[in-house]
Amino acid sequence: MPTIGVKRDLLFDALGKKYTDDEFQKLCFAFGLELDEVTTEKQMMTKEQGDVAAAANASEEIIYRIDIPANRYDLLCLEGLVTALRVFQGKVEPPIFRLVDPVQRQVLKIDASTAQIRPFAVAAVLRNVSFTPDSYKSFIDLQDKLHQNICRKRTLVAIGTHDLDTIQGPFSYEALPPEQIKFVPLNQTQQLNGLQLMEFYATHAQLKQYLPIIRDSPVYPVIYDANRVVLSLPPIINGDHSKISLSTKNVFIECTATDLTKAKVVLDTIVCLFSEKCTVEPCNVVQPDGTTVSYPELAVREERVSVKRANAYIGINEPATKLADMLTRMYLEAKVDAKDGDTLSVKIPPTRHDVIHACDIYEDIAIAFGYNNIKKSLPAFMQIAKQFPLNKLTEQLREQVAQAGFTEALTFTLCSRDDIARKLNKEIESLPAVHIGNPKTLEFQVVRTTLVPGLLKTLVANRKMPLPLKLFEISDVVVVAESSEVGARNERRLCAINCNKNAGFEVVHGLLDRVMQLLSVPWKTGTAEKGYHLQATEDPSYFPGRCANIILNTAVIGRIGVLHPSVLQAFELTTPCSVVEFTIEPFV
Repeated sequence: MPTIGVKRDLLFDALGKKYTDDEFQKLCFAFGLELDEVTTEKQMMTKEQGDVAAAANASEEIIYRIDIPANRYDLLCLEGLVTALRVFQGKVEPPIFRLVDPVQRQVLKIDASTAQIRPFAVAAVLRNVSFTPDSYKSFIDLQDKLHQNICRKRTLVAIGTHDLDTIQGPFSYEALPPEQIKFVPLNQTQQLNGLQLMEFYATHAQLKQYLPIIRDSPVYPVIYDANRVVLSLPPIINGDHSKISLSTKNVFIECTATDLTKAKVVLDTIVCLFSEKCTVEPCNVVQPDGTTVSYPELAVREERVSVKRANAYIGINEPATKLADMLTRMYLEAKVDAKDGDTLSVKIPPTRHDVIHACDIYEDIAIAFGYNNIKKSLPAFMQIAKQFPLNKLTEQLREQVAQAGFTEALTFTLCSRDDIARKLNKEIESLPAVHIGNPKTLEFQVVRTTLVPGLLKTLVANRKMPLPLKLFEISDVVVVAESSEVGARNERRLCAINCNKNAGFEVVHGLLDRVMQLLSVPWKTGTAEKGYHLQATEDPSYFPGRCANIILNTAVIGRIGVLHPSVLQAFELTTPCSVVEFTIEPFV
């Protein structure tokens, strides 16, 4: 689910009303969105990038971070969000999007060579744009959000926007050997060919992830103007010559793609969301076979749905006129069929490409009606079910451990590499950890392989509380497993920590014994084949000579011991701690 950040004051000005945080949260909820966080640019830079120096110069202006459904591409910028909310509130009618045909259309010719790599392209022109610093930033951010969402990190579609006044049509889309493509990349001064560009951006924080899309291809896609000026090398980077700026008045948009349908959706979304600030001109795209197609299409289609069926599916009983009003508020202009009062005629605008079936229309009716307003009812049929055995055991153990005097904690599944490695005196390379491919924050880089760091952080946050502090958690960790279909597996563990003036090893040992007693597992003595016992071991996370493996029958299921002072220091703790952690899955 993508998250957008919008300036609160700018948003309220556009909506024409000021809200409290709680009021705006309720508005978002009613529309099917969620206000995720109220923050500032300074706080965001500190949290996401860890750059304290850069954050010092950042703005303290309030920013709303709003979670957007993954299929609502029309809400990924301030302009689209404001329009949708105003329509939802009944302040404006759903806008009608029109193309303004120029005296002479711009032309983009697709060469047959592009079939080897990215065969499709669409284009449009935004004429007489008036960018402000905020709308310019929103325009750039929208492209980035689309690239990460529907464009699947540029693998399906790559967007290029250019200052039309610096280039000359007709434009050509070709595929050439990389050494033949030479241009100055965006915000650079040195001319590079395709091969040099790959090497130059191999370590770039943002662009390096896109290089593999075309790097191993014998030809690279490239767009030229009539003077053979390079506009872009999709999906990597645009040329510096045609870059847009605050002073840009006319924008040429080109989208190259491996999926034509996705390219049309992306182009429609961009031009519709910014059509209020300019006029939209179509472009002619000449196909390799010589045929000419006009883009953007901005097609409006009509769907017909049954009022009776909509009411039955949602569980409400509303008249056709009210359902039509609900859909209109959701950006889907609807009217009751005069001949048949049970049918709604619904217009699907070019901004709502997420509506592909009647069930999507029913969903919008339910959102407008309000899920909380739908009366609860029992299903018309019965199903026999039972609790998942592992979850049942987890709930039973939670109650018993809590009764033993421990307080339950619920910590994040994601953590930093340091949390599970350096702070525990271990090397990250030696751990079977699942790493996040493109972590957004330093706090969430890997999936935890142990519950200990989360509980230690909880202790730090509550260190002002009186001792002893006794915490526990029963949750999943994730470890790499090559035999698994997805390359990793979940493992349910119980972890408990005792923090006091002395380590109190006997406290966690007593908890282990109590849990085993509840599970009817005896202490293994002599030649007994079944049972549990402890076996001394060494672990860098634990104090030397104060650590043991927990062995069930013949298998190691966990570890118990006193944490090493360096571990406590790494987590900013000054009080001794003893820990027990083991998997509960063998007991199911």
